[in-house]
Amino acid sequence: MEEIRSTCPYCGVGCGVLLRATADGVEVRGDPDHPANRGRLCSKGSALGETVGLGGRLLAPMIGDRPASWDQALDLVADRFARTIAEHGPDSVALYVSGQCLTEDYYVANKLMKGFVGSANIDTNSRLCMASAVAAHRRAFGTDTVPGQYDDFEQADLVVLVGSNMAWCHPVLFQRLQAARETRGTRVVVIDPRRTATCDSADLHLPIAPGGDAALFAHLLAEADRRGLLDRDFLRHVAGADAALAAAHATDRALTGLSDADLAAFADLWLGTGRVVTAWSMGVNQSETGTDTSNAILNLHLATGRIGRPGMGPFSLTGQPNAMGGREVGGLANMLACHLNIEDATHRAAVARFWQAPRMADRPGLKAVDLFRAVEEGRVKALWIMCTNPVVSMPEADRVARAIQGCDFVVVSDMMADTDTMRLAHVKLPATGWGEKDGTVTNSERRISRQRPFRAAPGQARADWWQLAQVARRMGFAGFDWTHPAAIFAEHAALSGVARRLGSDFDISDHAGITRTAYDALVPFVWPASGLRQGGRFFADGRFHHPDGRARMVAVVPRATAPAGMVLNTGRVRDHWHTMSRTGLAPRLNQHLAEPYLEVNPRDARRLGLDPDGLAQVAGQGSRALLRVLISDRVAPGHPFAPIHWTGETAAQGRVGAVIRTATDPVSGQPALKSGPVTVAPFAVAWFGYAVSARPFRPDCAYWATAAHANGMTAELAGDTLPPDWESQARALFGLGDGAEAQVFADPRRGRVRLAFIEDGALVAALFVDRQPVALSRAHVAALLGQAASPVLLSGRAGADRPDPGPTVCACFSVGINTIVAAIASGQCPTVAALGASLRAGTNCGACRPELAALLSCHAPLAKEAAE
Repeated sequence: MEEIRSTCPYCGVGCGVLLRATADGVEVRGDPDHPANRGRLCSKGSALGETVGLGGRLLAPMIGDRPASWDQALDLVADRFARTIAEHGPDSVALYVSGQCLTEDYYVANKLMKGFVGSANIDTNSRLCMASAVAAHRRAFGTDTVPGQYDDFEQADLVVLVGSNMAWCHPVLFQRLQAARETRGTRVVVIDPRRTATCDSADLHLPIAPGGDAALFAHLLAEADRRGLLDRDFLRHVAGADAALAAAHATDRALTGLSDADLAAFADLWLGTGRVVTAWSMGVNQSETGTDTSNAILNLHLATGRIGRPGMGPFSLTGQPNAMGGREVGGLANMLACHLNIEDATHRAAVARFWQAPRMADRPGLKAVDLFRAVEEGRVKALWIMCTNPVVSMPEADRVARAIQGCDFVVVSDMMADTDTMRLAHVKLPATGWGEKDGTVTNSERRISRQRPFRAAPGQARADWWQLAQVARRMGFAGFDWTHPAAIFAEHAALSGVARRLGSDFDISDHAGITRTAYDALVPFVWPASGLRQGGRFFADGRFHHPDGRARMVAVVPRATAPAGMVLNTGRVRDHWHTMSRTGLAPRLNQHLAEPYLEVNPRDARRLGLDPDGLAQVAGQGSRALLRVLISDRVAPGHPFAPIHWTGETAAQGRVGAVIRTATDPVSGQPALKSGPVTVAPFAVAWFGYAVSARPFRPDCAYWATAAHANGMTAELAGDTLPPDWESQARALFGLGDGAEAQVFADPRRGRVRLAFIEDGALVAALFVDRQPVALSRAHVAALLGQAASPVLLSGRAGADRPDPGPTVCACFSVGINTIVAAIASGQCPTVAALGASLRAGTNCGACRPELAALLSCHAPLAKEAAE
């Protein structure tokens, strides 16, 4: 079968993929012709073929707990929304959508709400991702424009990464940067309070104080002025320089928390290098000062003229696959389509004429945090949530859950039948997912690519744009009669021509007359795409999009924002994505870090009484999370780290969003999800456990975290009380009757119990219990599921004839730590490259290369000493 060109559904890098449908799913490989990745894929992208099964999918509309027809469900949604608007006005309804919607989905949602309902109460989980970068771009440039291209990372002499763990969160772009380091000596500086995998490959790591980034770049701007390094010619194209410089000179550099030596070294490096790219991501955006920090970065690039030319410029790295597409169609509550301004009457009138809109929204709508507050207060009475899980991802997530639960009418469109948010819906609508969707996405460098289906939609699943259009038509609105996403894209492109004539940067009007055939064959392209301009960088010519054609430097006054006490730092892990509804299905992606954890500095661990591999109770906002303790000097004292991915479906109490306060950036409205004050205490455990089963099961104990395995399911467990009988407890856990034969080992003195259950001579489940964290070969035990029962099964250890690979380090090729250490000990693999040649580890996405280097630094000297 011919391969289908599509795009990866994960991060904002926007990698091209080649898909070949098979009898049991799809084969996936990187597209060597796609400019974003040139054939590379990360561990997540490589495992996409493992995530397309239909397990857990919602395959038919539901009204309450009853299956319904599409007509019944859509009629109900349209009727309730129409009646709510009639009784309480257009602002009594809202849509909350997602950076994983396709551009065509986003366009229809935005048109429906802003042009026909007459309210701008449509916001997106992209508000949680990059709204502060958007606000900063608009303040500086007059439009939300990312000036540069990915090629700049390969052409720069210095790349500065601010609040970005690129090695794990944008791994393919990180590979491109690493290749540039090796071939042309590009230097890399990482600015991050935590020592991440990205730091391990940097020339300089600046452990900035949380919230100190704006002060650092203000200090650099003042230093550039003191050294006479401002580009006075370029500053003729910039307004506000004097006020911005005055604020920079008044900045207290102590806010950075950095030593004078580090400040001087960074200033010498940045100011002494012409080709500089400064890239930032969630560490900047998800803070109370994200917009000001972004503008501090933009100020520096504008003042020194380092913008819009090869190898230089500011670069905002988006987290989601189509956050950029959502920005292009006006998916945020404070934006209009095609980068036009909702506050501008001329812009509103032009869009209204184009849409023939009967009721155009005339002011910004509610941003995400305010939207859910309005739901809580009863001002929003009908809510449609699409392709996102705010009960996990929002700050004060338990409060958000209560708000949604109390809303008069809630619609949720999603692939999955059971999510924390779906459980609260009155109407559940089955949506298509990656591999079934048909449309476009835009990556962080403004490159528009096609997502194409390799299979038909399963069951009654339908595209999000179709669902929205059907409801719009049932509400009596004209202009929603598309039969294919190509027509939506063509309309979007035509509107962009209108926007360009009003001064917008966004213009893809070359595609306004696109046919379905041309749409199906559309190749990736960078906007703008019109008769006036094709792709490339912005602003080298000094022309900006404010009315006077000049840029704006903003007077940034840095301030301390970190609260006293323990401040939790949140983020992502290497092999998972958002709330794991997709990555959690791929067994190999669950092997690297399989449970929610709290990474804590040794000093804090001693002070708080936290034990390695024990449990910590993290409390905030009246809620708590229960997390595995990981003691590490990679985090600073007082600043523990926890990942964001676990939900109520995958862990007992792993939702870290529940303990993060709702503090927002005053300009962008983006919540400060990256950090929040918490209290941390040890959780008293009576027993720890590890369970495997060939069939799905849901634990019922104080702490649990489940993970998919190729042979079934695994779970980490812990309880605060001992059951009266472990065999009965285990049978209930696994749903096993008396017909399953039990093998039991018990050592009451040590508090150790081990049980295996056999059916038809094969292992179907096992439970290992200990008073201490359970020590055994997890990979070995899980691999025995479905195999003939072994007399040494309950030992939990592999025999000499079955080497134990150990916990996974390289997820792309399933290479475990024991295998890597053995290769190092052999003396035949003294380098990361040699490990790659021998084991393939680190040769695909490269995200594990920092870990390989760390293992080499630890074990290679021992191997050399043993050889001598």
